Amino acid sequence: MSDTDTVLVFDDDCGFCTWWAEYVDARSSIQLVGFSELSPELRERLPEHYEACSHLVTDDEVYSCGRSIEEAIARVDDHGPIRNSVDFFRNFEDYERLRETGYRWVADNRDKWGQVMSKTPPVRRESESESDR
Repeated sequence: MSDTDTVLVFDDDCGFCTWWAEYVDARSSIQLVGFSELSPELRERLPEHYEACSHLVTDDEVYSCGRSIEEAIARVDDHGPIRNSVDFFRNFEDYERLRETGYRWVADNRDKWGQVMSKTPPVRRESESESDR
C-alpha cells in the first residue's frame, strides 16, 4: 500500500476528529474512512473495539490510537522536522506510554477540544443535507 492507499479510520460523528482527519487529508494522499463507511474488508483488519480510537491502515500494519495520529502526522511531514522528532522520541523508553496517555487524554476530552477545533462531521453533513430537502 502506498501513501495513496494508506487509510486513516476515524470517528466521523465527532467534530474534533473530523478536524484532525481533514487536516491530514489536506496535506497528504492518505485516504479518510469514517467508522460509518467501513467496508467489511477494512473492518476485518481493525481491532475488536475499533471505535475506541483512530487507526492508520497500511498494506502491512494497522497503527491504532496515539500511534495512528503520530504516523499520520509524520507522513504529512515525511522528511521534515515532525518525522525527525518522532524518530528521535521513539528512542526513549517512556515515549510510547506518554504518547498513548496524551492521546487518551485528548480523546477523552474531545468535546472540550471540539469547542476550539471542530468541523461538521461527515455523518452530520449528510443528515443536514437530507433535512434541507
